[in-house]
Amino acid sequence: MRSTRPTRSRTLPVLGLLATLLLPLWTTLAPHAAAAPATGTAAEAVRVMPLGDSITGSPGCWRAVLWNRLRNAGYTDVDFVGTLGPQGCGQEYDGDHEGHGGELVTHVADRNLLPARLAATRPDIVVMHFGTNDVWSDVAPDRILAAYTRLVQQMRDSNPDMKVLVAQLIPMNPATCAACAQRVVDLNARIPGWARATSTGRSPVTVVDQWTGFSTAADTYDGVHPDASGDDKIAARWYPALAALLDAGSPGGPGDPGGGEPACSATFRAVAAWQGGYQGEVTVTNASAAPVSGWTATVVPAGGARVTQVWNGGLGTAADGTATVVNAPWNGSLAPGASAVFGFVATTSSTAGTPAAAVGCTARAAAS
Repeated sequence: MRSTRPTRSRTLPVLGLLATLLLPLWTTLAPHAAAAPATGTAAEAVRVMPLGDSITGSPGCWRAVLWNRLRNAGYTDVDFVGTLGPQGCGQEYDGDHEGHGGELVTHVADRNLLPARLAATRPDIVVMHFGTNDVWSDVAPDRILAAYTRLVQQMRDSNPDMKVLVAQLIPMNPATCAACAQRVVDLNARIPGWARATSTGRSPVTVVDQWTGFSTAADTYDGVHPDASGDDKIAARWYPALAALLDAGSPGGPGDPGGGEPACSATFRAVAAWQGGYQGEVTVTNASAAPVSGWTATVVPAGGARVTQVWNGGLGTAADGTATVVNAPWNGSLAPGASAVFGFVATTSSTAGTPAAAVGCTARAAAS
């Protein structure tokens, strides 16, 4: 999946020359077609749509950070797509996106807005952080998840092999919405279960935990929208999940289910908390197009907490407090898009704040 294909920015001067020479023809093209690279290899690029609201699009500079991280790692055959163009982020990047400021995911679903955007851009992968405005508007999680389901079905109608990365939303704590912080937690707790029910082998839905380790005080400028630190954290969370899909192969290519390297993603949620400890849960998802025969997860609790007990997995603990959890005999085999869950208990100081943990995982290939 890696190549040395020229970037979009290097083709723009060529497009400008063609526009001058072939103006009558140029005016018949759709805006998105006019922005596409003028090379014969454009169709081979994996088309990635960043989808959401102002956190994605106004200016959504995590997209610039992610784009450059991908390119620096050798992923030069990726085309960010969307009906909206870039805003200034102080660095060169492919700025096409579908992040509409102020939009509610429930409105997009109810008004059937996504199909036209998909038809104009034809993505292979959707990277979705969507629902912040719904949370702010006190829309119930059931309605938000129903909207997610409708959008995923529309994505699959557009492309049966669509791969979808869905964020557990970054925290929010605006001055005008005291209840918003807990509403985000309540929605995020429901997303992994929704994803497991919605994911298929052909069109996996992978959850990416954007909430854990993100601080509204340090990583936003208004309690909602990310600042430069927040952009870096968001891009860092998207990167491994997106890279796993790129490594597995573009839809319809040699990396269809059964091929590619195994990869997994992990997400954390707090189930219950008490003075001196809490119960957590980690969902491990096969984020590749290849079957997985086993996985190993890492859990690094925040604030000096220690994992003391695990179920549905085997526990090992390093001197620095990092917990290593190996799958149990019954939950190691995961088909593409499938998930397994393990739980744990952690001890904390009596003054510890909201439970949080950084989690990750590695996958083992199924025997051939």
